[in-house]
Amino acid sequence: MNLNYMAFAVPFFLFFIGLEYWFSKRFNRSVFNFNSSIANMNIGVAERLIDMFTAAGFFFFYDYLHNHFAIFDIQPTLLMWIALILSTDLIWYWYHRMGHKVNLFWGFHVVHHSSEEFNYTAGTRITFFQAVIRTLFWSVLPIVGFPASMITIMLIVHGLYPFFTHTQLIGKLGILEYILVTPSHHRVHHASNEAYLDKNFGDMFIIWDKLFGTFAEEKEEARYGLTKQLDSYSFLWQHFHYLVELWYMTKQRQGFWNKVKLVFGRPADLDPYIRAEVEKKFLSRHKVRTRSQKFRVYVLCQFTVMVTMLFLLLLLEHHTDQFLQIMSALFILVTLINCGAIMEQRRWVFFLELIRGFFLAVTTFYYFPHPTTLVFLSLLTIASLSYFSSLQKHYLKSIYGR
Repeated sequence: MNLNYMAFAVPFFLFFIGLEYWFSKRFNRSVFNFNSSIANMNIGVAERLIDMFTAAGFFFFYDYLHNHFAIFDIQPTLLMWIALILSTDLIWYWYHRMGHKVNLFWGFHVVHHSSEEFNYTAGTRITFFQAVIRTLFWSVLPIVGFPASMITIMLIVHGLYPFFTHTQLIGKLGILEYILVTPSHHRVHHASNEAYLDKNFGDMFIIWDKLFGTFAEEKEEARYGLTKQLDSYSFLWQHFHYLVELWYMTKQRQGFWNKVKLVFGRPADLDPYIRAEVEKKFLSRHKVRTRSQKFRVYVLCQFTVMVTMLFLLLLLEHHTDQFLQIMSALFILVTLINCGAIMEQRRWVFFLELIRGFFLAVTTFYYFPHPTTLVFLSLLTIASLSYFSSLQKHYLKSIYGR
């Protein structure tokens, strides 16, 4: 049976997140927060989901560049594997550094830094947009002469290693601190302390930071997150808030070149008060006012079902048709938005439930196109619309409490 074994990355990462959580409780270390951890993993789920549709495209992009523009014909020898891992990490260093120095790139990378907690869930906080930008930077590798197969294998290894640097439970690692990026080094990178800002950009090797003057040793206790915290668990707002802020400020600039300079300028160029203005303009303040944490159970159930769907969708990728893949992906994406909105106690989450119900109805009728199915779904729709207000009231009460 032709299975996609890359799907096992999902339970692999969840196992180590669970293991870190267990150790944190055992040693009485408060490094997990329910809302923040779920928000972090939701972003990781979206990246894995979209990767299912785009991974082949990245491979063919590298393969095309190698076949048409390669300067050398590099073969997979031991020396070339060593050269590839060093080259991959060096390019990452400069991509990462530009991601902190250029507004447009920071708009995609800031999602990874928005979490106020630092644990393995933060290591999953990678977006599809980052993957696209990284691919553009790494496109130099096939042009030099590295074949797409080598690059793909190396990027899997290179993507796996940094996950394990996102933890507070591992201290300094002796001599490895001089060579590799360790959890200690990466805690500095994720900190918002003034002494730690824009430091330790390396992904696997810390040598680049020492070579280019961006290294900082962990000394004072780190404060994680942004210098101005986002204070939102919204799936969509976490992805796009900085791009909206950048767009909003760009509109206020006069002249084309002034706009371009802002887009490719430094994050420090943005007015620090712009976020409050943008949030007031684009974010609804209508929330359900309740002290109950009842919704956590529902969010956890949704997350469990969603991750299970993702795992099966990835595992059976070669045995499912495109319609089921697309409908399942849309269902998962709406669920991600739903989880974030529930954690923010939004009232409009009921409409997301209707959208998910619509996806289920369309999928059901697609595979069972019988008149009985159509009649049943039609009656269900009419009943839902007839008792809309009552259903919404009971729904909000069931997840938020009184």
